[in-house]
Amino acid sequence: MDDMAGRLAERDVGSVFLYTHEAHPGEHYPHLTSMEQKFRHARELRDVIGVTRPILVDALDGACHRFFGSQPNMTWIFSGKGTPVYKAEWTDAQSVENAMDYFLNVKARREGRETLVAFRVERTDYRTRDVEAFHKGLERDGPKAVREYREAFGG
Repeated sequence: MDDMAGRLAERDVGSVFLYTHEAHPGEHYPHLTSMEQKFRHARELRDVIGVTRPILVDALDGACHRFFGSQPNMTWIFSGKGTPVYKAEWTDAQSVENAMDYFLNVKARREGRETLVAFRVERTDYRTRDVEAFHKGLERDGPKAVREYREAFGG
């Protein structure tokens, strides 16, 4: 996502990472109890996964996360006027890039004086499921996270 954000920045598109909470709290990254702890976890996540985009940190009670749907790894795209134009319940760089290419093309068409009318689309996209990387993330959170995930989902 950061590579794409860099390319899109050249086209005057901003991108941020919203840190909400620990998806699978464990001994190393426990359930968040203070904003100080939340900021520390966000900085560590930035360093561990190499996020280069600005990171915004949600309120301790997760108000922003709840407002935008409470899914664990969502992506939203907003128009320059702040209107939501894309919502994905899971972040997938290829899906997001496809949508951004489309919306930037819409912008160019409007600048060319083409009259466009919005309509809604619903589709299913597909992402690669990297089980190994997911389990490494659980292990980074701690044995409790691994154990609770296995108890809940069997794997």
